[in-house]
Amino acid sequence: MQIKEQRHGAVTILAPQGPLCLTDAEEFEQKATDAMGRTMGRIVVDLAQTPYVDSRGLEALLTVTEQLAQSGRVLKLCAAVETVREILELTDLSASFEHYADANSAVRSFL
Repeated sequence: MQIKEQRHGAVTILAPQGPLCLTDAEEFEQKATDAMGRTMGRIVVDLAQTPYVDSRGLEALLTVTEQLAQSGRVLKLCAAVETVREILELTDLSASFEHYADANSAVRSFL
């Protein structure tokens, strides 16, 4: 899986390209941790190209959320496909994240 990274001012957008699963969750977690250090926790995860998240992928998202929570921040997700939204709702994890329709809305939420 490829994880695209874009900067919008002081915000980093991470966009996993493919399922966020066991084999790629550690790479995603590392990229997010690196981005947190560079942007003071201003991270958006664009899930438009992520069709599925398994239990290890959810764990990676939660680990990043917990790291951000230590500095009073919340992980912001955007453009999640229906399957991913359903997975978050079924696992009662949806409330752990802020959700936005698109990356621009998520980036603007930092203002």
